[in-house]
Amino acid sequence: MHIGTLSITWTSLILIVTSGYDDLSANKNAQQYRTGISCPVCVATNAVDGDIKTCTRGESFGTLYPEKSTWWYVDLGGRYNVYNIRIQFKDYGEMYTVRQRGRFAGFSLYVSNTTDRHDGYPCYKDGQELPPLDFNTNCITNGRYVIFYNERLVGTNYPLGYETNSVFTELCGVTVTGCVRLDVYGSNCDKPCSNNCPEPRCNISNGACYNCAPGWMGDFCKSKCLFGYYGSKCVQKCVGHCKENEPCNHINGTCDNGCLDGWIGVNCDKRMF
Repeated sequence: MHIGTLSITWTSLILIVTSGYDDLSANKNAQQYRTGISCPVCVATNAVDGDIKTCTRGESFGTLYPEKSTWWYVDLGGRYNVYNIRIQFKDYGEMYTVRQRGRFAGFSLYVSNTTDRHDGYPCYKDGQELPPLDFNTNCITNGRYVIFYNERLVGTNYPLGYETNSVFTELCGVTVTGCVRLDVYGSNCDKPCSNNCPEPRCNISNGACYNCAPGWMGDFCKSKCLFGYYGSKCVQKCVGHCKENEPCNHINGTCDNGCLDGWIGVNCDKRMF
């Protein structure tokens, strides 16, 4: 499924649809820490069912409750390249906007390969400002689980506007966009990563490799090792005596065209006598 944008050419009344990043979270499995007893139907999967009218509701937490934190996560079903996370919080109307923003304030987001946020990459952490009820942030990383976490700890001085005594979380829409295929990047998920990205996997935004295959260097792994070096991260020095003093193979250190007179071995590093 692709998240798309729509534009209309009014003179011709032609509807143009442009594709975009894949929706990685739609109708996937989700879990939360204790569905609130006041709304047993407000289960975790409501946030990814595509219906903004159905929301989650976690059990209350805060300084007046035994529980001081809460969490929610969606299992994307595999390790994917993530681009953006959008969260639509419960909106009760203008009269309650400040209260709602105060309830959600302080939350953080992680992308992880496990359900433990400590194992993951921290995408976002709320600061002094109260979050909008329709929130989104770019998080260019990869992982299987997108984790929402919030807390209200006794003895912590929270910024003005934070609700602290009685808090519960209502997520009405969580949309995680990225690319289902691992070896592509770009807003249409159609540009191939460099063949020298070894996983293969690359930065979903610009195609940069996270690391390079042996013998290659640079953000996009398109440059050979510097003269006289080879291998992983291009830190191994050529030790042989290649024919006509040529550099060794930038990938494995061998002498492709043979050895200087008097030298033998795959790497031309052994004297003949």
